[in-house]
Amino acid sequence: MVLSSLIFLYVFLPVVLAAYYIVPQKWKNPCLLLASLVFYGWGEPVYILLLLASVILNYFIGIAVQKQRENENVKHPKGWLLAGILVNLLMLLFYKYFDLFARTLALIPALSAIKPLELALPLGISFYTFRGMSYQIDIYRGDSDAEHNFLRYSTYATLFPHMTAGPIVRYRDVAGQLAARPKNAEQFAEGVRRFTIGLAKKVLVANNLAKLWDAYSTAAASELTTVGAWIGLCAFSLEIYFDFSGYSDMAIGAAKMFGFDFKENFDYPYISASVTEFWRRWHISLGSWFRDYVYIPLGGNRKGKNRQLLNIAIVWALTGFWHGASWNFMLWGLYYAAFLIIEKLWLLKRLEKAPRFVSHLYAIVVCFSGWILFQISDLAACGQYYKTMFGFGSGGGYAATDGFYLKTFALVFLIAALGCTPLFAKLFHRLPKKVQSVLCPVLIVLTLVLCTGYLVDATYNPFIYFRRF
Repeated sequence: MVLSSLIFLYVFLPVVLAAYYIVPQKWKNPCLLLASLVFYGWGEPVYILLLLASVILNYFIGIAVQKQRENENVKHPKGWLLAGILVNLLMLLFYKYFDLFARTLALIPALSAIKPLELALPLGISFYTFRGMSYQIDIYRGDSDAEHNFLRYSTYATLFPHMTAGPIVRYRDVAGQLAARPKNAEQFAEGVRRFTIGLAKKVLVANNLAKLWDAYSTAAASELTTVGAWIGLCAFSLEIYFDFSGYSDMAIGAAKMFGFDFKENFDYPYISASVTEFWRRWHISLGSWFRDYVYIPLGGNRKGKNRQLLNIAIVWALTGFWHGASWNFMLWGLYYAAFLIIEKLWLLKRLEKAPRFVSHLYAIVVCFSGWILFQISDLAACGQYYKTMFGFGSGGGYAATDGFYLKTFALVFLIAALGCTPLFAKLFHRLPKKVQSVLCPVLIVLTLVLCTGYLVDATYNPFIYFRRF
């Protein structure tokens, strides 16, 4: 099930909210657990057993990790932790990456008999395996205690707002909320507002920009112009931001309706003045996960400059590969590693001294250009798109269709460009409180009506990250 679907908006969510607020306090977690399993099973009935197996294994391994940590006489205190990490990684590697490795190894004549299994990717497996690993590592470090109440842990592990596409919510951040969540009308209202903003980002902006990107990404190399390549690039760069940040807003908003507070996942990344700043603002939960559980354990910046640069390269190769089972994602990660290393060595200080618009333009060009490597898995087609972008394509510099698309999508581009900044939020918060209290519900209703109209006639609605995670 998709958070931006009509069945979720007008059937699933109202029914679950009604049931949740009717049942006594002790039944609220069971209510959410059941709803989350229905939510997941709606789209992935085959893999619901895999999800449950992951929940059960991580629950019992977490308890074992704590017992081992507290026992000073244990000779191998990391035994259960390593077992837990191994189980999660093997699950992820098998379902997500086996076919990629099989196809790659089959290129070697002696290994040509290896065949891909063509298994469907279990929805959200990248997210729930990472949550399981962070849970166990935090217990081992003493940052969190193991949850002995299976119902609470399984509610956390399957909670539908963050189940399939993040953000990566750590157990320690919501442990207290799992035990008790008092009713809060203001939090519920904020959840509705936040959910609606995310819905508008997805349905009104991202879905429309997807149509433009599809037009250019499927164009023949002989028809794609340099101007067209840049229009397509801008369309996808804005689409993926509004698609993924929209989902994060919807997840955070839905969680608030049920009394949970999730941490922010985006902080206007396209206003950044460096690649380093961009990745502090984009997919914050993933960046902090790799920092805390990979970069720092590798030594971070504590073992000299050369080791730090190597650690950056390793982390970003893994970050890229986490995003999808294709080699272009690893190259995408290494692309960012190169720029982050260059900034670390000398460029960042110069960017800080340069005029803001210069450093901002640099960050936008680098980050936007990287999305081509992210989205086009065929490396030959990817290279051809880059060639056209920089004036070496066969389609020429400009075509009449480019002007047509610019005029047609001008309003969407303008809204998207302004929506990437804090401008709308700042303007709204400058209004008197009384005006805000009246205007906010009116805007929510109008947005829901408009989004519903779009969804009734929608031909494209899946979230980008659903296809890879």
